[in-house]
Amino acid sequence: MRVLQKVSVLDPSELLRPEIEFAAKEKSKFRDYTVAPDNVHMERVFQTYSLMHNHQTVDFVKSKIEKWTKFNTFKGEILETLDTLDNLIDESDPDVDIPNSVHAYQTAEQLRRDYPDLDWLHLTGLIHDLGKVMAFYEEPQWAVVGDTFPVGCDWGESIVYRHETFKDNPDGNNPKLNTKIGMYSENCGLDKIMMSWGHDEYMYRVLQHNKSKLPEEALYMIRYHSFYPWHVGGDYTHLCNKKDMEMLKWVQLFNKYDLYTKSAKVPDVKSIKPYYQSLVDKYMPGVLEW
Repeated sequence: MRVLQKVSVLDPSELLRPEIEFAAKEKSKFRDYTVAPDNVHMERVFQTYSLMHNHQTVDFVKSKIEKWTKFNTFKGEILETLDTLDNLIDESDPDVDIPNSVHAYQTAEQLRRDYPDLDWLHLTGLIHDLGKVMAFYEEPQWAVVGDTFPVGCDWGESIVYRHETFKDNPDGNNPKLNTKIGMYSENCGLDKIMMSWGHDEYMYRVLQHNKSKLPEEALYMIRYHSFYPWHVGGDYTHLCNKKDMEMLKWVQLFNKYDLYTKSAKVPDVKSIKPYYQSLVDKYMPGVLEW
């Protein structure tokens, strides 16, 4: 039986483990966004979110969709594009200060150990942050990294730095955009929602454009893995449809691996790269348009 057929009959709750033992530190210590005057790292995190929350408007996102969905920025294979993230440190991440390519292999390898039969899930772990390549093409990190949220409606209470960082966002003064529903309708579905622009949405669109063979579950994980106000905070469920709520369990499963694998331990990339190349060849071979 092919993996793609198997996925459709799996209940993701059967895959969720009650305790994940691989975290590099206590779970409660992850995603601590406390800013201290003498903590340069956390001051950088706060500034990244402040810029993001003040500039991510409906008009801004529309402009980025128009720019990046031309898919004429560059052409490249998956693993060679991933190699460029050797030179990217995510300025929104409070947990680690390591190249993003390391995090990609950490996530993928733990998924591979826990779910050896779901090779599409291993590849999803490897490429989930690959949209951050935009940072090398004149996009500021606040438009690339960090938690995502819908634009065009009021901001959810669980958004990081919610009450400190949206003060200069003009959409907050627009009565058509600053209500709970905003420019949407109840239970319209996440695919009808315009998300803040970042690596999640971009990578999802890259995969769609290049006709990836990854299953829908993988695409949901990639598109919404940074949507913490939804899959952790519980906000925005009034905009979700039945399909979104069914897929939520898959996103939550993936989140545990995206978050708790972060550590200073670096995988032996040279030895495992051939395996991941075989997955690329299976699900998204050749040169992609970005």
